[in-house]
Amino acid sequence: MNVFVGEYKRYKGLLENAVAQVSDEDFFRQIGETSNSIAIIVKHLAGNLLSRFTDFLTTDGEKEWRQREAEFDASGAGRAELMDLWQRAWKVLENNVFSLSPEDMSRTVTIRGVAFTVEEALARSLAHFSYHVGQIVYLAKHFAGDRWQYLTIPPGKSAEYNQNPTMEKGT
Repeated sequence: MNVFVGEYKRYKGLLENAVAQVSDEDFFRQIGETSNSIAIIVKHLAGNLLSRFTDFLTTDGEKEWRQREAEFDASGAGRAELMDLWQRAWKVLENNVFSLSPEDMSRTVTIRGVAFTVEEALARSLAHFSYHVGQIVYLAKHFAGDRWQYLTIPPGKSAEYNQNPTMEKGT
């Protein structure tokens, strides 16, 4: 199992647990005219993962069929539809990344015609993924308000957590 798998899984859990805490209305709510909603970020992440990891080792990571600009418009889509798209993208990531061998890490892949080692491409993808998951968590926490259930160490619980640090590696 490569080192990236646990981190992808950890951030997947954060995304899904944050999304579960918001209403359908808040899932689509934009906090400003040019802001992204949780729905838009989910749609964008799904589009990115589908493009990057379909035929990961053999084709460019920016597929001709990807419509990146359309990922930033969630109008007309329902929450279930977008979460199904997310799950489909996750399956593509799972099927094409989770079984990579240590030897695969030094292979070369391209993204928009630029060559990267597999390890570099995964680091880049994980950074992008975690960036947007952070946005989703921030928005979900804002919308949930007092109902928010912490996904990581709750305020005032650091010392207790340090006695049994269960979240340090993804499972």
